[in-house]
Amino acid sequence: MFQKATFIKRLNRFTVVCQINGQKTQAYLPNPGRLWEILIPGKTVYLKKQEKGLPFILWAAERQGQIMCLDTHYTNEVAKALIEKGCIKDLEGYFIRDKEYRIDGHRIDFLLSNGFHDLILEVKSCTLFQDQIAMFPDAVTSRGKKHLEILGKRNGAIVFIVHNPQVRYFLPDFHTDPDFSQTLSKFRDTLLIKPVSIRWKEDMTFEFVDELFIPWYIYDGESSDKGSYMLCGKLEDEKTLQVGKLGMLTFRPGYYLYVGSAMNSLSARIKRHMRVRKSLKWHIDYIAPHFKDFIAIPVRSSEPLECSLSKAVDSIADGYIPNFGCSDCNCDSHLYWFAENPFKSEEFVDVILGFRIGRLKKFLKPNDRVGIS
Repeated sequence: MFQKATFIKRLNRFTVVCQINGQKTQAYLPNPGRLWEILIPGKTVYLKKQEKGLPFILWAAERQGQIMCLDTHYTNEVAKALIEKGCIKDLEGYFIRDKEYRIDGHRIDFLLSNGFHDLILEVKSCTLFQDQIAMFPDAVTSRGKKHLEILGKRNGAIVFIVHNPQVRYFLPDFHTDPDFSQTLSKFRDTLLIKPVSIRWKEDMTFEFVDELFIPWYIYDGESSDKGSYMLCGKLEDEKTLQVGKLGMLTFRPGYYLYVGSAMNSLSARIKRHMRVRKSLKWHIDYIAPHFKDFIAIPVRSSEPLECSLSKAVDSIADGYIPNFGCSDCNCDSHLYWFAENPFKSEEFVDVILGFRIGRLKKFLKPNDRVGIS
């Protein structure tokens, strides 16, 4: 029923190329997330044949020795089974009264009832994790934020299905989607928030593992609009440019990654960098307009991480531009060069996850567990 394959590349949001027994094939990806840490060339994925459209659907993938279902639609079936089996605390005794329940012009996954009380419930699939901490979402979701507002105003519930049995903690991803995270935090005292972990087996059956602890104190301390950021873009042709007092610099084709920080108004700083028209103030302003596929990766934090982040990127980069963007520190550079797309490198993705998620582990308290605040 399922075939092991090797992931090759993502063509667009919902189409990927994989390889089965040496033959390339396209597959439908039923997941709108970024999936940077999963869809890396060479990784093992699981394909399922389908009768219409593309020949396969990319149903699951492996990461850190664990199988994860990537079909966000099937996650509702997982939640349904967990509810019916009474696995999720505070939802025992409830049954599914309706699916795709319409309310305020939106569809909420389930309408539950225990015979006396109705409860609207939304289900989210979570595959983003590092060092026992899971976060959601991995891409901006305005639809998800709207659902939270509907649920929050009606004392509803949301279940996050985390596809990794080793995860013990859950947080909203305030790096990726601060609006969603702020909304979840806003309703955390009235909304029933249930992150749970499951284990997938090779036959694609699953089992409930545990309910996860939400260390809201970490969110409160680390989610402010300040921290560091990476700017990444592709330079297709060689460029020789005047870069402020650095003089004339030659930039070879390839991928460039710049590390900066803003311990005040991080979002405004990133927005300025992403603008095409602006005054030339920082070194990066001179080269950024020439980049293709220019993106920003914020790392929100209560402490300055710019130089440590820069050193981490330096350790895996293929080169750097000397003295670029580092006039106020002792680093050799804050602009790094990669011959190939760094997002296809597990080492680079691990740097992102390490600073965004892994570093949060140091804030955890020894007695953190479900039921302890």
